[in-house]
Amino acid sequence: MKKEKEKNYRYPFYDQIVNSSTAAIRSVYEHFDRADEAPTEETVAGWITLSSDPRADVTLPMYRVAKHLGQPPATVSGLAVDDLKRQEQAREPTEQHCTYNFEGGYVNRLFKPDHFAQELLPDILSSSSYGSDTEGQGRNVVIDFSSPNIAKPFGVGHLRSTVIGNALYHIFEKLGYNSIGINHLGDWGTQFGKMIVAFKHWGSDEMLKDDPVRALFNLYTKFHREAKENPELDDEARAEFKRLEEGEEEATRLWKRFKDYSLEEFNRIYDILGIRFDYNTGESFYNDKIDSTISLLEEKNLPEISQEALIVNLEKYDLGACLLKKGDDATLYATRDLAGILYRHDEFDFAKCLYVVGASQALHFKQVFKVIELAGYDFSDGLVHVPFGWIRFEEKAMSTREGNIIFLDDVISQAKEIARKIIIEKNPDIEDVDKTAEQIGVGAVVFAQTSVRRMKDIDFRWEDALSFEGETGPYLQYTHARLCSLARKYDRQLPDTIGYDLFVEPEEKNVLLTLSRYPDKISQAASEYEPFVISAYLIDLAQEFNTFYQKHRIITDDEPLTAARMCLSEAVRIVIADGLAILGIAALERM
Repeated sequence: MKKEKEKNYRYPFYDQIVNSSTAAIRSVYEHFDRADEAPTEETVAGWITLSSDPRADVTLPMYRVAKHLGQPPATVSGLAVDDLKRQEQAREPTEQHCTYNFEGGYVNRLFKPDHFAQELLPDILSSSSYGSDTEGQGRNVVIDFSSPNIAKPFGVGHLRSTVIGNALYHIFEKLGYNSIGINHLGDWGTQFGKMIVAFKHWGSDEMLKDDPVRALFNLYTKFHREAKENPELDDEARAEFKRLEEGEEEATRLWKRFKDYSLEEFNRIYDILGIRFDYNTGESFYNDKIDSTISLLEEKNLPEISQEALIVNLEKYDLGACLLKKGDDATLYATRDLAGILYRHDEFDFAKCLYVVGASQALHFKQVFKVIELAGYDFSDGLVHVPFGWIRFEEKAMSTREGNIIFLDDVISQAKEIARKIIIEKNPDIEDVDKTAEQIGVGAVVFAQTSVRRMKDIDFRWEDALSFEGETGPYLQYTHARLCSLARKYDRQLPDTIGYDLFVEPEEKNVLLTLSRYPDKISQAASEYEPFVISAYLIDLAQEFNTFYQKHRIITDDEPLTAARMCLSEAVRIVIADGLAILGIAALERM
């Protein structure tokens, strides 16, 4: 995993840095009797950057000031450093938390580890909300994710939407929003006409006894094979779906039966993944809302007839035509999504409504969102499509029609078995081996989905999906378990007073620096709708801690030093556990 590039990172004492830098620059302008030309605090804030030089944490480009004043960079940098030192002496007359130097037109600051520790550790250790924010102010964020199709197995293709959506649910909760998760099940459309036809031709009650969802999947793929030779089957399917739309008794009975089998299987998978939804409202839920939705659009003079179909013409926006009804009055995805948006806004008054759906549906959502905008609804700017790339198997896109799909259940089972063998080999005395193996296996599978940016296509390979080595979910779980083991070995309460001056090692500072980034990573992940930001951050934090752990003893004969390092270790454990919870991975105490 590539190290995540810093973006809009703020130190925990960022405001102090901006204020003191602004004051120092103003003092330089005053020195040359040009105080009225000094830059504003907002401008100075935009200049401050992180430094990649080990001799500095943050830098201030004084060459800008030198150029404006017509003075040598060394002169203005020296004046700024003198003022920064005076400010610190006035604040902390007995201690110096920072060293300063200037070089090549830049003023550099290097903070001591104890300064970071004093700012960070009390906040992390005394609260369960480190990284949280009140940005959301209790407003609602609706997140439409997972959305598997009824009568088809839960394949790894639906895993990305499920994992990404679940992580976004928790990320927005951390920012003070009220997250509302909706599983928009694919329980309507012509594919159900195909399923009904397939069952009538080749199905039986007997074949549905043991594994009904896989049996239905086999019927579905058989239909598509047979339809290539016998196109009349497609006509039969359209007729059956029409009967279903009209509420015909047999078609409705079969559809409900297929749906019940699927929901039972999906809920079993969601329980294993530890994922819950606030609402399971599929496409069929909006059927009785479609007529009123179309009437509302007609009141806005948006729909028109084109080739016997009802459309909203979006050609002038380079979006083609949004199809509302076919010539036979059958409704489509767009119609149901429009009805869904209006219903969700009336029901939840959302600040944002996210659709975690594959990138292949980008045009569909652009059309639907544009129709809502043209209808005059001012909440249209809160509609967001969160796309993601394909999962391919052996460099081919998976397809339920062709039958080349990998069942998520099989992936989790294999991951669990691999984890079980490792546990028995390395820690045979662990309690409840099966449960722990499942948690580790799920951790591997889930993290594999967030260890790359969501728009990147994934070539599914068993060895990657089930990897327990390197930068993986099990690596993070193991780091958390190691931290728990340290706490058990220490076996006493953490001190109320921490010896901050004992943090002198560069590895300690690196851990503290990484801890300080967590709140900004939460904000970045939300603004980019990108759980990868959290995954990459957790790997960074685990690696920094493990580097520290390898180089320095944490539990020593020096009790004050041990207590201070245990406080640091507990802070790391808290943040890793919180980040894993966001991703939907169990934070294990023993492995």
